[in-house]
Amino acid sequence: MPTIANIAVFTPLMKTFDYLLPEDISSSNLQNGMRVLVPFGKQKKVGIFLAFAKDSSVPADKLKPILKILETEPVFSKEIFNLCRWVADYYHHPMGDVFATALPKLLREDKKNKSRIKEKQKLINHNEIYSPDFKLNPDQERAVKKITQTNQFEVFLLEGVTGSGKTEVYFRSIASVLKNKKHVLFLVPEISLTPQTIERFEKRFRELMVILHSALTDRERLTAWKQAKSGEACIIVGTRSAVFTPILNLGLIIVDEEHDLSFKQQSGLRYSARDLAIVRAQFENIPVVLGSATPSLESLYNAKNQRYTFLTLKKRVGDSKFPALKLIDLRHKKLEAGLSRELLQAIDQHLQQKKQVMLFLNRRGFAPRIMCRYCGWTPVCEQCDLPFVLHKQIKKLCCHHCSAMKPVMKQCPRCQFSELWEIGYGTEKLETILQKYFPDKTILRIDRDSTRKKGSFDELFSKVHSGEADILVGTQMLAKGHHFPALTLVAIVDADHGLYSPDFHALERLGQLLVQVAGRAGREMHEGEVYIQTFYPSHPKLRLLLEKGYDEFADLLLLERKKTFLPPFQHLVLLRAESKKPREALEFLKTVSQLMKTENDQKLKLFGPFSSAVEKRAGYYRAEWWIQSPHRKTLHLFLEKLVSTLSEIKIPHHIRWSLDVDPGETY
Repeated sequence: MPTIANIAVFTPLMKTFDYLLPEDISSSNLQNGMRVLVPFGKQKKVGIFLAFAKDSSVPADKLKPILKILETEPVFSKEIFNLCRWVADYYHHPMGDVFATALPKLLREDKKNKSRIKEKQKLINHNEIYSPDFKLNPDQERAVKKITQTNQFEVFLLEGVTGSGKTEVYFRSIASVLKNKKHVLFLVPEISLTPQTIERFEKRFRELMVILHSALTDRERLTAWKQAKSGEACIIVGTRSAVFTPILNLGLIIVDEEHDLSFKQQSGLRYSARDLAIVRAQFENIPVVLGSATPSLESLYNAKNQRYTFLTLKKRVGDSKFPALKLIDLRHKKLEAGLSRELLQAIDQHLQQKKQVMLFLNRRGFAPRIMCRYCGWTPVCEQCDLPFVLHKQIKKLCCHHCSAMKPVMKQCPRCQFSELWEIGYGTEKLETILQKYFPDKTILRIDRDSTRKKGSFDELFSKVHSGEADILVGTQMLAKGHHFPALTLVAIVDADHGLYSPDFHALERLGQLLVQVAGRAGREMHEGEVYIQTFYPSHPKLRLLLEKGYDEFADLLLLERKKTFLPPFQHLVLLRAESKKPREALEFLKTVSQLMKTENDQKLKLFGPFSSAVEKRAGYYRAEWWIQSPHRKTLHLFLEKLVSTLSEIKIPHHIRWSLDVDPGETY
């Protein structure tokens, strides 16, 4: 009998494939997690060997042989191999695509990849690692003790107010792990956090550290990946996809800013790196630390139900105090680019004291829309049916949903009137207005537009730390984890975004963002102030957040989620569909929902199908179907049948569908 090998081929198809093992290849040479080259239609593709099969649904004479084995040892460790299989099952995603996602791009191809790896460094005497001379406060000491005394799987939720010294808890815990000759995976939500993180690590530890994020070249990524796998690198710092990195002797995983939406992949394989960090820690039987000043409602829920060990840091380190919060009611006030007179006066006062000021506005560009003053015409993106955003610096109208661009017109194309109104304001406009009021000050704008060039982000932040910058203007890039010693005034220009959003996550995200931004002020010996501008000063949840703090705010949101049967009290999955033809995606989902009616369990709740809140994006009309259940097993049994049904029915090639398990946003 021929030997049959089951292979996960790197394709987006919801199945694995059987191949014959050639006579010149011994079965003992093939191990789980090895890459192989196989014929696939008229092509040759790389895949991962899963297991030997006793038989196949394909007749033996139709099976093709494996062309070659691409390595002498598995490219995946046992733990990563099992993690990938778990991901494919949990997210109901093609297994071949999961394995491809977990590999550097250069290992997805049939090429010889020679990455230069330095000779392994001499074993460092860990007693010589720089040790800070300041003493931990009782909360920090308690947290470090709990984490370092754990030598098996346990999830710690470390909630520390901004400036409370979470990083020091991380570093003491990491030092303990390194001393035991084990290695560490440190996950951050965005590339923007890595420069400062790297600098802190380099000052503290002598061990080789590698960085993994999307800005690396394919060669750089492969080199870092190999250094982690071989054990040469002891500390691996990375963004979302680094959770799949094979690491020799992994002893601890830390997820910093665990609440951040950036940990959730929003296209293709829609996984949560935070959740996978927990699953991986369980497979490796090691502790995992989730850290945040504003934990996600899911993590708080698990901590309150004692699934996670709750650790809190309630005081700022040293003598630094929490900044004073001041609410500015924007109603009936004259504004210039969204700036009130009170805020401009406060900026002036802090600048006179030679301190830095930060203005936060989560809206890039110059103006969210332009309009003809005569006939009311507004340029709209044809692909998304949404207004173009004016970007004056590059003289373009840009769509922030599909990235389409067009030149700025000098007159209305409909009525030829030459005066076009700029409505609203973004970070570009703020920068321009502030330059008018403070012409002798250095203003830095930090957003996706100003940091596109490689190295530009590092350059901007070095100017902030060197004191060259007086005023910072930026989006949420400025909100997370940054430490600016001379920053004493933080202004949230528009606090109303998220108060009335159709997404049930919006209030949680708004609360987290406001607290995180406010936490940048007064981080050291200087007293800080936070000005919050709003048209809704009496909004009950905004008042609760500002007067009672994030914990009570989160408790209220959890109570509301419980009453409305929303996560984390129910498990949620979205089946999304999109098509270039109006209503076709919606009709497709209606057909699917009818086919699945007989599979409906009383423990399931089905909502829709209905058009998405933003119905058209990048030329596609979008619709969704919500599937909910308090029982995860019931939900996944239904999803298995749903995916099976979708693979059996004939779907027009112009309709695309995707499953989003535990969605991070719902629009």
